[in-house]
Amino acid sequence: MSGFCKVEMIGNLGRDPEMRYTPSGTEVCSFSVAATRSYNRGDEKVEETIWVRVTTWGKQAIVCNKYLKKGSKVYVEGRLVPDKNGNPRIWEKQDGTPGVSFEVNASEVQFLSSNGGGASEEAPAESGEEIPF
Repeated sequence: MSGFCKVEMIGNLGRDPEMRYTPSGTEVCSFSVAATRSYNRGDEKVEETIWVRVTTWGKQAIVCNKYLKKGSKVYVEGRLVPDKNGNPRIWEKQDGTPGVSFEVNASEVQFLSSNGGGASEEAPAESGEEIPF
């Protein structure tokens, strides 16, 4: 029996997309998306941000690279990309604590910001310690 894994998320780009090409010329566009949820713990407001690296291919990569920019709000649907052992990527932060990064191979990206987003929709600031890419 085969399994099924589908990821859906809404968030904001943490930086401008990066375009590259495979040796055969296929377009590949990558960008990081921050999804933040807020909740109350007693009298304290808590914000929890998860960073996900998103990869798009072909025509979708071209469109994402052209129209998205830092701060753009997007809906992403796709599948998790594990490391060679089938796990999320685990790394060590500068302070010695473990970090985990997630990557999604997108099958669909919908732009939720007008004109690609930007100034009116801010993603949390990226820090080299919190996100490994």
